[in-house]
Amino acid sequence: MERKIERAIVSVSDKTGLIPFITELTKLGVEIISTGGTAKELMNAGIPVKQISEFTGFPEMLDGRVKTLHPKVHGGILALRDNPEHQKQVAQQNIQYIDMVVVNLYPFEKTIVNPAVTLEQAIEQIDIGGPAMLRSAAKNFRNVAALCNPARYQEILAELHTRQGTLSIETKLALAKEVFAHTSRYDAVIAEYLSRHTLVSESDFPELLELTFTKKQSLRYGENPHQSAAFYQSLTPISPSLATATQLQGKELSFNNISDLDAALQCVLEFDTPACVIVKHANPCGVALGNDAAEAYQRAESADPVSAFGGVVAFNCAINETCAQKMHKKFLEAIIAPELTPAAKHILSTKPDVRILTTDFTGSNSNVHHTNLVFRHVRGGILVQTADELLLDERKLTVVTKTQPTSEMFNDMKFAWKVVKHLKSNAIAIAKDNVTLGLGMGQTNRVDAVRHAIARAGDKVKGAVLASDAFFPFNDSVLEAAKAGIVAIIQPGGSKRDQDSIDACNEAGIAMVFTGIRHFRH
Repeated sequence: MERKIERAIVSVSDKTGLIPFITELTKLGVEIISTGGTAKELMNAGIPVKQISEFTGFPEMLDGRVKTLHPKVHGGILALRDNPEHQKQVAQQNIQYIDMVVVNLYPFEKTIVNPAVTLEQAIEQIDIGGPAMLRSAAKNFRNVAALCNPARYQEILAELHTRQGTLSIETKLALAKEVFAHTSRYDAVIAEYLSRHTLVSESDFPELLELTFTKKQSLRYGENPHQSAAFYQSLTPISPSLATATQLQGKELSFNNISDLDAALQCVLEFDTPACVIVKHANPCGVALGNDAAEAYQRAESADPVSAFGGVVAFNCAINETCAQKMHKKFLEAIIAPELTPAAKHILSTKPDVRILTTDFTGSNSNVHHTNLVFRHVRGGILVQTADELLLDERKLTVVTKTQPTSEMFNDMKFAWKVVKHLKSNAIAIAKDNVTLGLGMGQTNRVDAVRHAIARAGDKVKGAVLASDAFFPFNDSVLEAAKAGIVAIIQPGGSKRDQDSIDACNEAGIAMVFTGIRHFRH
């Protein structure tokens, strides 16, 4: 026979619906034991409450850190009512049974959303007594109802009224499962937060990896229409990002839309001056700088207008009316930018299927506690690495050829280098005057990537620069570049046959710079 709920301990941070719920419990004859601010709020509402210190005979201490961690609390929760030895010990220690635990936890997750929060402030929001009581109650679910979700209050009251003050074993088991899911997430959030307080190095990767994400939205479909998909965001998403973006118009986002928008956004974040990046199938196909969004878009689109058809576009500056007019003429899947002028919004609203998103660019690219990790699922596991955020140190660039690059060549090489790191390896970027002319990516050998980039650049290749994401194992790529009219090359260097490439550059009068940095992207 189910035991009637006669005594409840109540300690909540989220007080939503609390007063009506506890008022009804008292009408059912339930004695209320409470702590701190919760007890004060209940008493102010005229609800009879026994303070936890009165119940335990021990004062709250250490600024409230210790108040429910007491045998009279956990003995009253954990005791098995049908176990004679438990009954005997409970009687000997003058412990009273607790039949319901109404607890939700300190708002740790809400606290750490604030980028200015200190480690000390966050630690004070780590609940100890709350999770302990919930877990005790959930473990003993046959005898105790563990209630951590205010949204459950009304249905619990309805069942208590229907069942003369008792709850079914099925309900208590459901509440227990909810508790363990809740406390598991709570602990995972804390562990993730604390792990982000130090820069990640090889030794910092944990033996047990726990990831906590919340569902942001369901997606139209996955990579293909027969696949379902959803988008999950980290608990403290950085901005700018797709996780913090607001969709202003357009069809529901698909898996591929978000993947492409993220690729475009990450590339455009490389630049401090007005820039536009057009992405198709996760690879940039046109990247350019300009005086404003309109000029940057026109230059990026003209770099490869065929590939730009049906692409996604990212800006690091406001979309103005002129830019919107230019984009209106092209079929585009999605656009993301810091903002749009009212006139630009009006123009693009006449193409209602185009997905338009904005995300805040005013803050830092990462919050104070953020360590940017990259995850990739493989069959049976997951790969984790730090993001490729290593910046080019111009002081460490080495000119290895007799021909010295001009300042214009240096500027173009730096631009091309920022682009090539966002292309799938093997990757080549050909650029001039801060606009890409030809991009070769995803090839199984480097010389083919060079040939593809040259072919896309066409006649515009003469006088341009070339960036390679990794070193040249042979001089064949340099020979192809020389035939096309490339005037400067930037690459990591480090091949056993670097001298062959240097010699080929010297013979052709090409300037070559080594970065010492590789940018594979698989």
